[in-house]
Amino acid sequence: MKRTLLLAVASLGLLATPAVKAAVYVRVAPPAPIVEVRPAIPGPGYVWTPGYYRWNGGAHVWVAGAWALPPRPGARWVPHRWVRSGGGYYFHEGRWR
Repeated sequence: MKRTLLLAVASLGLLATPAVKAAVYVRVAPPAPIVEVRPAIPGPGYVWTPGYYRWNGGAHVWVAGAWALPPRPGARWVPHRWVRSGGGYYFHEGRWR
């Protein structure tokens, strides 16, 4: 019984821990962004989040843009981006601000 309770409490602690995102650094420059045709907006309040290249471990792969509802009034989308640094590029994930 004690062991089950201990495991349950430990599991809750892991669930409460915020996710840590690892930095992505590659030496290969991302290609030029793809010009996307936006589909019709699904409804009022949606914001376009543009597509971007992600690194799959061996190459840049395009992730299409999408419409999204902001998490709170007044929030704005800061797009994903690659930033040149030294001999390579760091990926910065998009986020709501």
